[in-house]
Amino acid sequence: MKNVLVVAPHPDDESLGCGGALLRHVAEGDKIHWLIITAIQTENGFKNEQVKYRESEIKLVAQQYGFSSVHNLSFPTTKLDITPIGEIIDRISAVFKKNKPEVIYLPHPGDIHTDHKIVFDAVSSCTKWFRYKSIKRVLAYETLSETDYATDLQNYGFRANVFIDINNYLEKKLEIIKIYASELGKFPFPRSEEAIRALAALRGAASGCRAAEAFMLLKEIL
Repeated sequence: MKNVLVVAPHPDDESLGCGGALLRHVAEGDKIHWLIITAIQTENGFKNEQVKYRESEIKLVAQQYGFSSVHNLSFPTTKLDITPIGEIIDRISAVFKKNKPEVIYLPHPGDIHTDHKIVFDAVSSCTKWFRYKSIKRVLAYETLSETDYATDLQNYGFRANVFIDINNYLEKKLEIIKIYASELGKFPFPRSEEAIRALAALRGAASGCRAAEAFMLLKEIL
């Protein structure tokens, strides 16, 4: 049994990026943990009903996956660039030390969203072997509407080198993603059922299965 932790800059990133892999981890007997970095807040212009609805979405998603723990740091969304990076690192570090994960899933550094870039840098600071000895594998996931809009492809292009067969978990992944109804749209919107299925099929074709998720292996200690 492995301890697996997914870091999501925003709720829904975990499902878009590695929802199938998380479901497979659970089916294979692993414990999964969810670290959410940001939250919508009334003081930042969101309505109280929106905040409460998002909280209900997170609770339902957590139940559907069967997360062993959920940690929401509640930094204001889209404002990580004006938040002291040391504070973000300290809060992430505390979760890592508490849960002692062996496998980490995190956003790709080339994602067009600033929150994703900052989360990648902060999480990377918490993967030093001599401070976090439990960590054995670090994988960057791809997020539709973020990873695919990267512009600095030479330095930060997503280069898949790990594929996880999620054929048995794709329908459940889609079912969970639909909980985030306000984040989805009609095709050709990137976060649509058709686009999610298409990406799974494309990654499956690249790896010899009907549906897959792709990752960039950043670190592995054997």
